[in-house]
Amino acid sequence: MSTPAQFNPQAFIELALSRGVLKFGEFTLKSGRVSPYFFNAGLLNDGEALTGLASGYAAKLTECDNVEVIFGPAYKGIPFVAATAVALSQNHGVSVPWGFNRKEAKDHGEGGVLVGASVEGKKVWIIDDVITAGTAIREVVTILKNAGAQIAGVLVALDRQEKGQGELSAIQEVQKELEIPVHALITMKDLMDYLDTKGDKDALAKMEDYRLKYGI
Repeated sequence: MSTPAQFNPQAFIELALSRGVLKFGEFTLKSGRVSPYFFNAGLLNDGEALTGLASGYAAKLTECDNVEVIFGPAYKGIPFVAATAVALSQNHGVSVPWGFNRKEAKDHGEGGVLVGASVEGKKVWIIDDVITAGTAIREVVTILKNAGAQIAGVLVALDRQEKGQGELSAIQEVQKELEIPVHALITMKDLMDYLDTKGDKDALAKMEDYRLKYGI
């Protein structure tokens, strides 16, 4: 695969900040932890923003092996995977089949829970925004394996690089349990590097404190 444009983490961070996808401050997570930043990829909800995300996914996928089908978990992953397929074609000249799942199976028409390209016997990359607990990814992996797919890996927008219930992060737990690679467009370290570059010492100090407490 050719790579006409390398992924630029700083440019993606600035895009995320401009859309309110990424915010620095004080945010209470579902886990009860008070985080110095918050990330919500669902706010990449206009054409330019979605193009930026999809271009990032596409650039990363050109560095990955066994990209035979890309797959977006319902619901948030569906526009991500469709846009990524377009970006792979337009930016890299590679036409990759794509698909997604329904939350509820249909008993008529196309039927079943899977929609789009066949995954049977194919090496499949799953595209999603984040892995928080890993529950959703495990469910999708089960669905895909039941359909005869081989899971090549998972690509997410953000790796928070923080511990789950134990010593491992949710991403590390998924990698260990499912024995598949998980890659991310940006990590907590990238966010800290960005703040350092911008000279935002206050936000950087809060990130460092959080990393020392919960980081891996």
